[in-house]
Amino acid sequence: MQPDEITALFDRQAAHYDTYWAKTAAIRDCLDLLTGGLFAALPNDAHILCVGVGTGDELLHLARQNARWRFTVVEPSGAMLGICRERAEHAGVTSRCEFYQGFLNELPGTHQHDAATCFLVSQFILDNAARIQFFRTIADRLKPQGLLASADLAAQVASPEFDMLLRAWLKITSGDATEKGLARMRNTYTNDVGVLPPNHVSALIKAGGFDLPTPFFQAGLIHGWVASRANC
Repeated sequence: MQPDEITALFDRQAAHYDTYWAKTAAIRDCLDLLTGGLFAALPNDAHILCVGVGTGDELLHLARQNARWRFTVVEPSGAMLGICRERAEHAGVTSRCEFYQGFLNELPGTHQHDAATCFLVSQFILDNAARIQFFRTIADRLKPQGLLASADLAAQVASPEFDMLLRAWLKITSGDATEKGLARMRNTYTNDVGVLPPNHVSALIKAGGFDLPTPFFQAGLIHGWVASRANC
């Protein structure tokens, strides 16, 4: 899908997004918990970039972790960003946030951040060169040795093991474990989502201007890496 198609898709899904994915909340909570641990050594006045923040789970978790951290919040879907802002207002953290509706490469200013999050975003970039450039754009927004916590769907889709993982993932996420549902999800992950082997995703992050990424999370098809901006 093209960027505008993805944005339109999430605009349509926004109102029911959190309800639909509530069944996977434990996975997201674990990812946020581990990210908080990775970021624990950041300065008390750290400025964190949240790329493709959606409805704001990682933002709210990190904002609760340190009352002085500030956030640049980037999300192309206006409907998703609106929900994120509402949740941030309810949590009393909007004064520490700068909200930007659009894509990261359109973000004005050149402020460098101490760390960044990017969860289930780069997987929608199907062209590898464009995906590398996306990570490079994040690196350009980080201070030297700034941290990136990134997570995406990843798997060796041509392997026999993928069928078992896909069936389990389908059951968890939609409850539809039929052959028709399985074929539909396989088609989506083949044509609309860049589901690559984990080592390939790691290589793309590294090529985007980071030191060798370290795997820190896996649950089902979601894999997470942490990496420091490379000295260059």
